[in-house]
Amino acid sequence: MASSQTAGETERPVSQGGSRQERDAVEEGTESGALELVSITEEDLPVVETPTTFNVSSFSSDNSHSSHFYDPDTQDPHVPVELPTVASAPLPVYKAHNLQIPPSPGVPVIKVQPFLHGERLSDLKSLCWPYVPRRLLALLIILGLLIVLILVLGIGLGVGLKSCSGKFRCLSSVQCISRNAVCDGVEDCGDGEDELSCVRVSGRSSVLQVFSRGSWRTVCSEGWGSHLGSVACRQLGYNSFVSTTDVPVSSIEAVFQNNLVALNINQTGLQDNFKIQNSSHLRKTQCTSGVVTAVKCIECGSRPAVRSRIVGGNVSRSGLVPWQVSLHYQNQHLCGGSVISERWILTAAHCVYGFAQPVLWAVYAGITDQPLGGTGGLSVEKIIYHANYRPGGLSYNIALIKLKLPLSFNDQVVPICLPSNGESFEDGQMCLISGWGATVDGGEASLSLHTAQVPLLSSRDCRRRGLTSWNICAGFSEGGAGTCQGDSGGPLACQGSGWTLVGAASWAESCGQANKPGIYTSINEALTWIQQQMEKEEDQRR
Repeated sequence: MASSQTAGETERPVSQGGSRQERDAVEEGTESGALELVSITEEDLPVVETPTTFNVSSFSSDNSHSSHFYDPDTQDPHVPVELPTVASAPLPVYKAHNLQIPPSPGVPVIKVQPFLHGERLSDLKSLCWPYVPRRLLALLIILGLLIVLILVLGIGLGVGLKSCSGKFRCLSSVQCISRNAVCDGVEDCGDGEDELSCVRVSGRSSVLQVFSRGSWRTVCSEGWGSHLGSVACRQLGYNSFVSTTDVPVSSIEAVFQNNLVALNINQTGLQDNFKIQNSSHLRKTQCTSGVVTAVKCIECGSRPAVRSRIVGGNVSRSGLVPWQVSLHYQNQHLCGGSVISERWILTAAHCVYGFAQPVLWAVYAGITDQPLGGTGGLSVEKIIYHANYRPGGLSYNIALIKLKLPLSFNDQVVPICLPSNGESFEDGQMCLISGWGATVDGGEASLSLHTAQVPLLSSRDCRRRGLTSWNICAGFSEGGAGTCQGDSGGPLACQGSGWTLVGAASWAESCGQANKPGIYTSINEALTWIQQQMEKEEDQRR
C-alpha cells in the first residue's frame, strides 16, 4: 500500500510496540515531499530506486520457517504434521521507505502484475488460460496444420474427381453422366433431373422442340398426333392440353428451321412415363411434309374486350387483368401474383423468402377490392423459390405457389400466357402493370386494384443501371406511373397473340419518379426453371 504526506506533517506511528531505534529510523527516513511505499515485512527493507515492478506475491521470499511444518521429502502424508511448540513470531512493524522519483512532465502509469519470488515477467504464464508446455503446444499446432492440409487435399481431390468436365452433373447424387445421356428418355440421375426440361415451345408460333443428343431439334408433324401433344404438355408442366397445329417450316424463325426430327411410335397405348425425347423413337428427317408441330397446352391471355389507359393509374374494372391475384400473409395483403395455370401462381421470391410456410398464406383471385375479414382465400399447398435467390438481390427473384385445389376459370379468373422460348417484345411497347400497392410513394396499400400502362425500356438502358439479363426495366422517363410498395410479384403483361407475362414486379427505387423505372424479373430468363418445377410436380402426381 502506498501513501504520501505533505511537507511539515508529522508521521504518526502505526504501531507503538517497536523499539526506540526503530521509531528513530522511521523519523530519520522521512523527507518532505517524498512519495512513500509502506509494506509489511519481517526484516528491514533497504531504500530502493524507482521500481519497475512490485512483488505482490502472496508467498514470502523467506521460506526458512516452512520446514518446521511440512517437508514433502521426509514427511509421511498419512501422519499428522507436528505443530511448532515455540511462540509465534511478533507481528511485523510497518516500515516507511523513501522512493526517489525524478521529476516527470506527466504521471507515469505502472502496471503491477502478481508473480512468484524469483520469476521474470517474460516467464509468466497467462492468468486466464491453462498452462500448456511449449513442446506440447508446438505438437498441437503441427497436428492441426496436418489436419487442415489433409482436408484441403481431400476436398481438392473430390472436386477434381467430380469436376464433370464435359459431362452432366447430377445435383441429387453428385455423379457425372454423359451429355448424350441427358434427355434420352432414361433417368440416370437419382431424381430424374437429367430428363427434365427436355421439351419446349419456341418462337412466335410456339413450335415444339425436343432436346436430343446435345441440341434442340424442331419436331416435324410427320407421325404426330394428339396423344403425343398431351405428353408434351405434361412435360411442360401442364395437366391440360388444347391442340396441336401444323405450321409451315418457311413461316417460322430461321433458327428453328434446321435440325428437324420426327417421332416413329405407335401412339396407342403410350405409357404414363413415356417421354417425347426417348431416343429410340426419334429420327432425323428432312420433313418432306414441310410442316412442323405447334402445341397449345392451356387457354390463356384472354380478357373481356375493354380498354383502359398503381401510381398514376386508374381503378381497375372487373375482368381487366383477370390473371392478377392478391397474396395474403396472415390475413393481410403482402404481394401480387399471376395465374399461369389451374394450380400455379407466379410471384417474386422476395415476397415469400423466409415466409414459406404454406399454412400462413392465402390466394385471392378474381377480385378488384381487397376482402374484409380475411375469408374466402384459396389454400396453398407448396411454395417454391429459386435456390439461387439471395435477399436484396435482383437476379433469380422468382417463385411459384402451388394451390391445394385447382382454380375455376371464368371471365374474372383467366391464366396469363408464359412466353415461348426466344419470344421477344419491342422496346417502347406499351405493357400493362397492376396491383394493390400504394398509389403514392410512401403511402398505404390501396384497397382497390389499380392498373397503368408503361413502356418497355431497351436492354441496353436497363444494363446501364447495373442490372443483369434477369431484369427488365419499364416506365416513363418523366415518371408518373410505376409499381410501388405492395405491387411486388405482380404482372408486367404485354400483348402479342394474347396477353403474355413478360415480367414480375421486383423492385422500384422510387415509385413513379422521373428516370427511375420499375425493375421486373425477366420471365423469359426464368422460363426453364419455371417449367422444370411444374414438370417435377406433374411427374409426382402421376
